[in-house]
Amino acid sequence: MSNPIAAIIIIGGGAAGMAAAIAAAREAPDASVTVYEPNAVLGRKLRITGKGRCNVTNDCSPAEVMENVTKNRKFLTGALFRFTPADTMAFFEENGVPLKTERGRRVFPVSDKAADISSAMERVMRGLGVRVAQEKVTSLLHGDGGVYGVKTASGDHTADAVIVATGGASYPGTGSRGDGYRFARSVGMAVSEPIPSLIPVITREDTAPLSGLSLKNVTLTVTDGGKEIYSEMGEMLFTHFGVSGPLVLSASAHMRGDMKRYRMFIDLKPALDDATLDARLIADLAKYGQRDFVNSLSDLLPQKLIDPVIRLTGIDPRKKSNAITREERSALRNTLKQFPLTPVAFRPIDEAIITSGGVEVSGIHPKTMMSKTVPGLFFAGEVIDVDAYTGGYNLQIAFSTGVAAGQNAAQYALAKYDITT
Repeated sequence: MSNPIAAIIIIGGGAAGMAAAIAAAREAPDASVTVYEPNAVLGRKLRITGKGRCNVTNDCSPAEVMENVTKNRKFLTGALFRFTPADTMAFFEENGVPLKTERGRRVFPVSDKAADISSAMERVMRGLGVRVAQEKVTSLLHGDGGVYGVKTASGDHTADAVIVATGGASYPGTGSRGDGYRFARSVGMAVSEPIPSLIPVITREDTAPLSGLSLKNVTLTVTDGGKEIYSEMGEMLFTHFGVSGPLVLSASAHMRGDMKRYRMFIDLKPALDDATLDARLIADLAKYGQRDFVNSLSDLLPQKLIDPVIRLTGIDPRKKSNAITREERSALRNTLKQFPLTPVAFRPIDEAIITSGGVEVSGIHPKTMMSKTVPGLFFAGEVIDVDAYTGGYNLQIAFSTGVAAGQNAAQYALAKYDITT
């Protein structure tokens, strides 16, 4: 491009950064758009999401996305209606990535390769003339008139608008090291302390014998001081340190502060009410009446769960099944409906899928993603203090805020030269 009329810089080449770059380049074709990304590969975190498959969005309405946002959902209204899940799906389909929709309306590339999503974004971005600089931004250039560029090891780089899309503090190996929080603070913006969200939970109970056991179609309930704060049916996983999997990750978004307040309960048979489950237990115990109790539950439970369940009931595992009393059967039924776990801590923040916290939304215009106090400074993606459940919602937030930031940064930059798109 010769003699560009305006310059826009995006800090970060992840999902939000690339979405912002594409939107800015489309909004202002004659502007210079540059992405600063220290990693040799763009979209590094994007390439490992969904265990390398990339749950790119959720096939639902913007309003339904908002229902799955756990923090500052109203802030996202404008961005999500500006660039919807349908828009995300259309973008990838139109750019050579066929998609499929799986359970829970989760959308994945047909190839099951997250790299296809990242590569498509990069291909479109470069096709629009966006320049990629493999440099680390060390600070913002700002003065009384707002932000006017960035500083890197190679020097100062001026711009009419700067978009911070650096991600949060999770997965630091991908480049998300909290730099965006530092940039925001450097210009006087408020930042909520980042904490892990969508993260595995360490339990007091020794789960090592259960490690690797995946439970499907169970209901996980979390209580806070005895009050239910989360309850959903789905999948979860036992690990050597505690529990993980979709249900646990979503539950973690509701758990803040002192972990001593929380308890977890697994309904191992959510499809059966008490009466139906009791009838099932009577039938199974009669079927294996001459066997020891420990050998009569294989039709009901995964093998790894039998011993822990029996220990919780207090029933002698060598007692004959046909000698189990009504009270003992009641204890078994209650354990199956409320298998207890005691959370004691989250795993380290660098294992979190996302971080909760970040640049406070009170300091950002929700329609434009521009700072309310620093003209020319925009934010997109996880660096903002918003987060949601698993299921493609967080990536949709990244795309939607990225598009909003990119379009509005381009309009802001052009307005400096009395040019409108």
